[in-house]
Amino acid sequence: MAARVPSDDELDSGDEVENRTLVSKNDTKSPRLSSALEIGQFPDRIGGRRLFPRRCFCFFVFLIAVFLSVLLALLLFRGGFTAHADSQIDRMRESELGALYLLKSQQAALLKIWNSTRAVAADVASPVPSAVNSTSATTNLPKLESFVEFQSALLEQIKINKEIQNALLSSHEIGNRTSGTSDDNLNLGVSGVGVDVCKKVDPLASRRTIEWKPKKDRYLFAICLSGQMSNHLICLEKHMFFAALLDRVLILPSPNFDYQYDKVLDIDHINECFGRKVSITFDEFSAAQKNKMKIDRFICYIASPPCYLDEDHINRLKNLGLSLGKIEPAWPEDAKLTKQKKRVVGDIMPKFSSDDEVIAIGDMFYADVEDEWVAQPGGPLAHKCKTVIQPSRLIHITAQRFVQTFLGSNYIALHFRRHGFLKFCNLKDKSCFFPIPQAAECVIRVVEKANAPVIYLSTDAASSETNLLQSLVFLNGKPVPLVKRPEHNSTEKWDALLYRNNLGGDSQVEAMLDKTICALSSVFIGSSDSTFTEDIIRLRRGWSSASQCDEYLCEGEMPNYIAENE
Repeated sequence: MAARVPSDDELDSGDEVENRTLVSKNDTKSPRLSSALEIGQFPDRIGGRRLFPRRCFCFFVFLIAVFLSVLLALLLFRGGFTAHADSQIDRMRESELGALYLLKSQQAALLKIWNSTRAVAADVASPVPSAVNSTSATTNLPKLESFVEFQSALLEQIKINKEIQNALLSSHEIGNRTSGTSDDNLNLGVSGVGVDVCKKVDPLASRRTIEWKPKKDRYLFAICLSGQMSNHLICLEKHMFFAALLDRVLILPSPNFDYQYDKVLDIDHINECFGRKVSITFDEFSAAQKNKMKIDRFICYIASPPCYLDEDHINRLKNLGLSLGKIEPAWPEDAKLTKQKKRVVGDIMPKFSSDDEVIAIGDMFYADVEDEWVAQPGGPLAHKCKTVIQPSRLIHITAQRFVQTFLGSNYIALHFRRHGFLKFCNLKDKSCFFPIPQAAECVIRVVEKANAPVIYLSTDAASSETNLLQSLVFLNGKPVPLVKRPEHNSTEKWDALLYRNNLGGDSQVEAMLDKTICALSSVFIGSSDSTFTEDIIRLRRGWSSASQCDEYLCEGEMPNYIAENE
């Protein structure tokens, strides 16, 4: 920081003090000082010879006035020039004023807390003789209702103190970012038993929803093709939104064409949430159609390739015994676009409303339609559940048993995506692939806030990477264990349900099990740009398990080293 330049006022006052100390060597006799209260001698002084003539006096006053006017003009000019030339000083003064305001607010709040503690102390020190007096004392004294409330109030003041620090430092840039931040997940330096820095996120008081009341003889055939299971679940959720808009029953894909959803999802739960039959399996559809299945019309949301279907997938649909109608895009002009155009409900209804019995709209993973509405906690549809698309009951119970066996109630879950991510992330403007030492530092910061004794590690990384990560994750001189799901062992009973129901060892079941364990955690650290992470976040929001300390790994940072692209 540069040395502070003294202001003009400070320089002027300094010169004045220095001049006052200079005394002529010839002035050996101190002059007599007259008091303003010496009224009796006032006429003598007026008549004395030392009084200036009237003209000299007026001229002297005129010179003083001119001098002061010039000096004032110079000061104003220099002040304006300085303010214009050095705006950093202005920012510093503004920051200081903001900090002063926060300090005054904090003082008032701390006094309120202090008065509350005094009231509690008075109650403890002086036993109240009667219940009536006790009621009177508690109503007249400003007292906090509980220790938790006291902690919350105190923590709020610690946050304000952090704001004050940021306000004072906001005019000083550090690297490519400022030290001031409005992030609620600041490392406040407070952790320990009872201090709930990472408290749960309050659920939304209200959601924007629509009713799903399908006509019994009108269907929407779900087709999801891109990516793995997490992508397909996002696609499936968007299909539900369209089915509700179009008043249609959703036909879930056949396991011969797509994943076997009943292995990983609670299919019955979907209809239970709405209190009516809103979805059916492919087998139910086949039985109802008496093996004369058809898709009357393809109205493709994705224009190129139409419905995101290639020749191979069209043939696979036909092999299911389906006859296919004409395939046509809703917006043919979209075929020339490199990025999907954002749509709203007003765009959807005129294009997709149809009297045909069975329609299909193709893969919806890349469809950008009412994103904020669809992605809100609980989804866009009115229902009586926390979330509609959730793990099967067997997977949910198995996850709970794993948590009880290995983790306990307070643990951090880390989704550490690595396989294929190095190339994928480095092609982006902001890479999401972090060196292990940097990732370890980011994890430690979350551990400090969450005060969790253990981390559940969901990863596809090689042991060489996870071993290095484990060796670097230390807090207060002690390692924080990184726990991964062990291989099946018949002596351990936490996964017995899956193996008794012939689900053990299935890759999709294990992936959903990992998601469920992460969704149940106290705090979650995800991998940005991963749909696996996004599905965990969706579950946490729906289950009200999301924490204020949840974040993406090294969120807001760039990797400190990035390799060149091929």
